[in-house]
Amino acid sequence: MSDNVIESPETHTIPTHEGGTFPVRRVYCIGRNFAAHAVEMGHDPDREPPFFFQKNPDNLDASGEFPYPSHSSDVHHEVELLVGLKSGGTNITLDEALDHVWGYGVSLDMTRRDLQGQAKKMGRPWEIGKAFERSGPVGPLLPVSEVGHPDQGRIALNVNNELRQEGDLNQMIWKVPEMISYLSEYFELRAGDVIMAGTPSGVNAVQRGDVMEATIEGVGSLTVKVT
Repeated sequence: MSDNVIESPETHTIPTHEGGTFPVRRVYCIGRNFAAHAVEMGHDPDREPPFFFQKNPDNLDASGEFPYPSHSSDVHHEVELLVGLKSGGTNITLDEALDHVWGYGVSLDMTRRDLQGQAKKMGRPWEIGKAFERSGPVGPLLPVSEVGHPDQGRIALNVNNELRQEGDLNQMIWKVPEMISYLSEYFELRAGDVIMAGTPSGVNAVQRGDVMEATIEGVGSLTVKVT
């Protein structure tokens, strides 16, 4: 018999290419990790240390649909590499960082850009623009044994068959080992933690009925309809 005073929330999971599920503990998202995207957002990438914000585990959604959220008229797509950790710790060295990765996938960081912009102007956190329901469409995670550790390859997003975003993983300012090592200096990373690794330039608005097709060379693809 449980001593919990309410029903225990379910552990949120995302699918894997092998058919099992990956339980999600935390979701760390790096901001402005591609130079061209940093510039289009009005920042100088050469003068900024890495910074992170968080989504909630149950924001990640593998249904293939993205319900247009409330209280926004400017919702943007951001295609990103997703990194799933099988273990963690603190003060992880660069040489050891990739040993903690279980696998990789394709994801979207959907953003209520108008609400995020208001929060920025007021010096407030971004969660209202980033961490809303189903704001992280994801495809299945592929294990390292199948995909390796992708550090280069085309990353792109089409909307209604029109190219919107395009870049290469080798353009990431902070590489996956650096992100893991840096985060572990400030947080205790653990199995089930997920990192969304940043987006190339070309972010733009979507409308109901749009079909987004995200691809990362060597990792896979993800098709999501805006409903």
